[in-house]
Amino acid sequence: MSASYDITVVGAGHAGCEAALAAARMGCSVLLVTLNGDKVAAMSCNPAIGGIGKGHIVREIDALGGQMAQVIDRTGIQFRLLNRRKGPAVRGPRAQADKASYSRRFKQVIESQQRLDLVQDEVLELLVSAGHVEGVRCLFRGEIATRSVIIAAGTFLAGMMHIGTDSFAGGRLGDPSSSELSRSLKRLGFELLRLKTGTPPRLDGRTIDFAKLTPQSGDEPPPKFSFVIPECNGNKVNCYLAKTTPKCHQIIRENLERSALFSGKITGIGIRYCPSIEDKIKKFPHRESHHIFIEPEGLATDECYANGFATSLPYDVQIAMLRAVPGLEEVKITRPGYAIEYDFIQPTNLHPWLETRRIAGLFLAGQINGTSGYEEAAGQGLIAGINAALKVRGDKPFVISRRESYIGVMIDDLVTFGCKEPYRMFTARSEHRLLLSADTADERLMGYGRQFGLISDEAYDSMMDRRRARAREMHALKRAHPKGQHAEFAGASLLELLRRPEVRYADLTDRFGFESNLSLADRDILEMQVKYEGYITREEKKLAGAAKLDKIRIPEGTDFQRVPGLRAEIRERLAESRPATLGAARRIPGMTPAALSVLSIHIAGRGSRGGTSKADELVPVVRRPPISAG
Repeated sequence: MSASYDITVVGAGHAGCEAALAAARMGCSVLLVTLNGDKVAAMSCNPAIGGIGKGHIVREIDALGGQMAQVIDRTGIQFRLLNRRKGPAVRGPRAQADKASYSRRFKQVIESQQRLDLVQDEVLELLVSAGHVEGVRCLFRGEIATRSVIIAAGTFLAGMMHIGTDSFAGGRLGDPSSSELSRSLKRLGFELLRLKTGTPPRLDGRTIDFAKLTPQSGDEPPPKFSFVIPECNGNKVNCYLAKTTPKCHQIIRENLERSALFSGKITGIGIRYCPSIEDKIKKFPHRESHHIFIEPEGLATDECYANGFATSLPYDVQIAMLRAVPGLEEVKITRPGYAIEYDFIQPTNLHPWLETRRIAGLFLAGQINGTSGYEEAAGQGLIAGINAALKVRGDKPFVISRRESYIGVMIDDLVTFGCKEPYRMFTARSEHRLLLSADTADERLMGYGRQFGLISDEAYDSMMDRRRARAREMHALKRAHPKGQHAEFAGASLLELLRRPEVRYADLTDRFGFESNLSLADRDILEMQVKYEGYITREEKKLAGAAKLDKIRIPEGTDFQRVPGLRAEIRERLAESRPATLGAARRIPGMTPAALSVLSIHIAGRGSRGGTSKADELVPVVRRPPISAG
């Protein structure tokens, strides 16, 4: 073989970049292979990072020692906090990116990382011996020995793009697909299925009448993502809101048979929560308008992204329906919208640490696992990179729990339930979302990042200093009372007042004379902890009960067909999902308390013969110092 690496990462998208950086920073030699070296961490679709649920993941990536949050903070051009009027658990930061700057900065980070080589090539085949990956075969470099492989191929596995009646191979407009790797995976026994996603046309901003659109500005102060770096790039641009019209809808209806989606050319399953504009018109015929968010793609370009207007209609129809929108009467398209189909592998083929069950040393991350979105991909890439490095070291794998992170929720959903459609993160997917606020990701996860060597002692100590500062302020609020003439609050401490729905932290400082020593962000966290204390306590009790089941591991290779007392339907679902723990089995649809009890007894019986182990042995033990005011 021409070269040797500890880990080879296939694909330099958001998943591949996080995987490669994590593994290299943990001391492994890493080869990162991409089809196009000019499009590292490219934003193939929307020029934005974060959102509801997705923003939580980005904060968690940062707390674990990943890169995405730092890059978007340095290259973002508008920052907003979504769901600001709702409860703190479901508020999500979102940033508009300078798309070219984002990719360029990520590539700079990759190229400056020691033990990491970035090359432009195509991986054609996985080399496997005795059930373990041993190398890859590349188009130019030939065979390369490697101890682990992470496939993060995005939409490139046998990618096929559709614009109207025209179809052509590609993983992204202007880039080829990767069909040989798909064939290699099939030869190794993996069943490859098809999913579909789409993207809207890009518009020439010089041809848009912005005076007819509604401007949307960023928030001040801008809500940044990273806990590690001190500030973000700030707000540089406005986004704009446009609305479709009945005329636009009529043009779409008259041309539905020319859409790749409705003509039968597309067989893959699309994203339920991000449908094409023609799908919206078909499913919601009584809606008079739909929102289109016109988003700048960067500071050095006039191109704009038409968020909410994904389509696979022909180019001439795209022009006609856009020009039926007020403000877009003279618009020109710089790049057409299109649909894309690609191969994926059911994630039930994975262990909870993202290594395949079929081939040791082979990890999958991103859209190959059925997910959609940069953030979901990056979260998986980081976990895959950590675990590939742990495998090279000979250490036990890291399983991130759904009880402590949205990344854990996502991975547990994927490996337990699989995908019938592209998976997208929402806060509603977590049963413990009150404990998983985006603002507290550092407290929940920095201990792991520090243990893996991905978080510096300085960053960890800063997080602990903020926790202690909030504890001291909490203690001060217990002792403080309103200053001035506030007879109606006589005898009440400021802490008791803050528990009231109508009292905000600003009232303590502006109205009641309290001198706070916290930043605005830490005041928000403390206010949430005070106002939701009862709910948080109740959730923590539920969490403790769920944790017990998640610690009981189901032995690998358990034959569920031989477990006596289970209904055939439950056996089939267990065999399909192959849950790693009793907690995961409990979350399988149709699982009953009685069936769970039967399974528990069966596992205990095997344990008496030395067949079980605790699931928490897979998780590195992180000692979290108690919060105190000292």
